This record gives sequence, C-alpha cells and structure tokens, in this order.
Amino acid sequence: MSRGWLGVVSAEHVARGVGLGIAQINHGKRGPLARMRSGDTLVYYSPTVTRGVADNYRSFTAIGTFPDDDIWQTDEGSFRPFRRRIDYLASKPVPLTELRSRLALTSAPGWGHQLRFGLIPLDADDVKTLRGTMTS
Repeated sequence: MSRGWLGVVSAEHVARGVGLGIAQINHGKRGPLARMRSGDTLVYYSPTVTRGVADNYRSFTAIGTFPDDDIWQTDEGSFRPFRRRIDYLASKPVPLTELRSRLALTSAPGWGHQLRFGLIPLDADDVKTLRGTMTS
C-alpha cells in the first residue's frame, strides 16, 4: 500500500532536486528517505524560496513518486547527502492559502509545528487533493 509524505524543503533546493530527478530530505539525512517505499508519493512544501531567509513563500512546490527503494550517498565535497530517485510529475507551485481549508494536514490548530520534523505522513485524501491541484 503506497503512502503519502510531505517533505519540508526550500523552493530553491526543490528546484535543484527536480532538475536532478532526486529526492533529498532533512539536509541529506538517510533516515527520512528510508521511511518511504517504492510507490509512495512525496509532496514538497517550501516555507521559503531560499533556505534561511524568512521570505514567507509557503507553497507546495513539487510532487513525485518513488520508482524503487534505492538510497545512495553522493559526494559534494564537504557535503555528503543521501538521495533517492523520484519520478516528478509535471506540476506548478500552489500557495498554501489556496488549499489550507481543504487539507486534513492544516485542520488542527498549531498544525505548522509538525513541519519542523522535515518529513511527515500525509493523509491519502490530502495527496489526492494536492496532486489534482498541482498538476491541473
């Protein structure tokens, strides 16, 4: 049974990952990638455009499905992140404000606190709503 996940990553980093056809979570840690399985859907939420800059972007920025369970570590000099292949769907960024009232994710008070974990499970209906909106 496939599951849905929300990854919290800056829009610039998401765009780089989309260009490379890879997923990377929590600054390249292996653990979050290992929680996901082949067939699972990953939706990226970008609170900012640039990591560390409080620009209040707050948009869902990419969506894709994992074709396999392979995880590898790459070498970028002083940075050695873990990555996975992902098949991204053709999509457009969607501001949180357009979907907030329609998602279980955002229904509870203080819902944003869970985003600090970097990867959280998504309700199946939320995945369907996000996919439909982002790919339309």
